[in-house]
Amino acid sequence: MQVFKFGGASVKDAESVKNVASILANHKKDELLVVVSAMGKTTDRLMEVTNHYVDQTGQAFQALEGVKAFHERILADLFGQPTHPIFDEIANCFVEIEWILEEDPQDSYDYLFDQIVSTGELVSSKILAAYTSFVGIPVKWLDARDYIFTDNTYREATVDWEKTEEKIRRDLPSVLDEYVVVTQGFIGSTSENFTTTLGREGSDYSAAIFASCLHAEDITIWKDVPGVLNADPKWFDHTELIPELSYTDAIELTYYGATVIHPKTIKPLQNKKIALNVRSFLNPKAPGTLIRTTNSGLSVPSFIFKVNQVFIGIQPRDFSFIVEDNLSHIFNVFHSHRIKINMMHNSAISFSVAVDDTGKNVDALLADLEKRYKVTVEKGLELITIRYFNQETINRVLVNKEIIRELKDGYTCQLLVKKI
Repeated sequence: MQVFKFGGASVKDAESVKNVASILANHKKDELLVVVSAMGKTTDRLMEVTNHYVDQTGQAFQALEGVKAFHERILADLFGQPTHPIFDEIANCFVEIEWILEEDPQDSYDYLFDQIVSTGELVSSKILAAYTSFVGIPVKWLDARDYIFTDNTYREATVDWEKTEEKIRRDLPSVLDEYVVVTQGFIGSTSENFTTTLGREGSDYSAAIFASCLHAEDITIWKDVPGVLNADPKWFDHTELIPELSYTDAIELTYYGATVIHPKTIKPLQNKKIALNVRSFLNPKAPGTLIRTTNSGLSVPSFIFKVNQVFIGIQPRDFSFIVEDNLSHIFNVFHSHRIKINMMHNSAISFSVAVDDTGKNVDALLADLEKRYKVTVEKGLELITIRYFNQETINRVLVNKEIIRELKDGYTCQLLVKKI
């Protein structure tokens, strides 16, 4: 039994959907569960709809029309005249958003975000299932919210693993005997049947949840890159494919910000010793990268770049020590504002971190910290992480840059820098 996950780039237009269907056609006799993300940049566009609605700008319906038109073009390219039932199915999905927009916003932003943005995955999975069935593949569309159960932490829900595994293991094997199952990434549901999401890029995590619960042989994440590379091609002219990674190295790379795999994805697979393949949907026959249990380290140094970083220095206003009296409070403040720390360092009387500049969230965080601490802030920085570093690799990334903070351990070097 296998799990495939296709991201937004793999279903960004009609030709891309046809390409995914051709990949599935080569596996239609296998036990296969397919997890799909929203099409193209749909998640971003639906976030804009949500923001217009919550801010009451008067442009929410207009923004939604753009999203609808994008999907209508794909449907027309795939099915021609709008006689196929999928046209009405997709229209009905967007009607549910329109019902929300017709009322003044009463609920929290996070709740509204999940109810609106989750539509992207429902629509894309319905379209993919309809087209693969249209071309003769035996497909069954299933709603992931009937299988992945969570708490009510909207936008970053915690999975109820016991309830989720019980439902998946009870219901899905018999379906997989007869059909290729197509379902959604990113979404789940509460005990009250409200939709939740698992965090940005959570579709990888959804695929890992299904694979873990089904004791899959392996999982394949299909990307627009050849596999896991030692650096992002937008930063380096020459990158190297990493043919094999240990679970540990994969977790470390995702923890430090490598975007090819979602950080939560690896651990459920490691626990069940399920191999993870990262392969290219542009070149399906290429081997890609295999992530599994292995004692081999990375064959080449790996580089991770995060821009738009904010460096925050925190000191007590009184004579207390930062570790003994204040760290738990500081971490709780970061958690309450959902700000993730990318780099941190502490001394006896100070604590400093680098975080993504998320705008309003960071401003609110700083306002809260300043109630109790002396806070210094520097913005517009870049965080470079090198896994399996040496001095040559450090020198390579420091051209025309000044080090603000440097942290090293036996395998990893982090450099917070600014341009000079």
